[in-house]
Amino acid sequence: MKPTSVRMYASYAEATLLDALRAGDEGAFAEVYKRYSFRLFTVAYQKLKSREAAEELVQDLFENLWTRRATIQVEQLDYYLFSAIKYRIINYIKTQKLRAGYQLYLQVSASEKNTETEEALALNDLTAALLAGIQDLPEKSREIFQLSRFEHYSVSEISGQINLSEKTVEGNNRTWQEVYDLTSTVIASNQYSLLPNYAAIHQEIG
Repeated sequence: MKPTSVRMYASYAEATLLDALRAGDEGAFAEVYKRYSFRLFTVAYQKLKSREAAEELVQDLFENLWTRRATIQVEQLDYYLFSAIKYRIINYIKTQKLRAGYQLYLQVSASEKNTETEEALALNDLTAALLAGIQDLPEKSREIFQLSRFEHYSVSEISGQINLSEKTVEGNNRTWQEVYDLTSTVIASNQYSLLPNYAAIHQEIG
């Protein structure tokens, strides 16, 4: 890209930059990245205290922005980006707490003479199924979960975005939200017998 082109994008107002981005202009995307990436990284790093995690969340955000550039519904770019990184941070923290709770359970179980090996393996399978269910959903389910939880889209907006009925979107999203919240509560309270059957749920709605 020529220096004059770089200066041209740098002079774009936000609305003009958004229009160019929606049209697939890579220079406009590069300008958005230049303007916001470090600020978004700073927000994530201040919360997570991990450079690697912060960089990963910012990279995921911009990949999602470029992939959905033509259909993305954004009025204020800065508000959208900082809201998106906020929800990614929240989800990352919840996922880490879930992993930490599981590791603590294994440590406590190992110190108890009467711990059943099969129970530990079952919990391992269930927890892995939850993490896989959230992070490796079928394409449509994953997109619904991401748009709802990360991007804060309404059911009607998601329905129009991915060409599914609002009833389908609402049922899919509600199912995985309930599973996620239930598992977090169960692990936090050590009531492992209440864990749902993630594999069956994944098969049913996937």
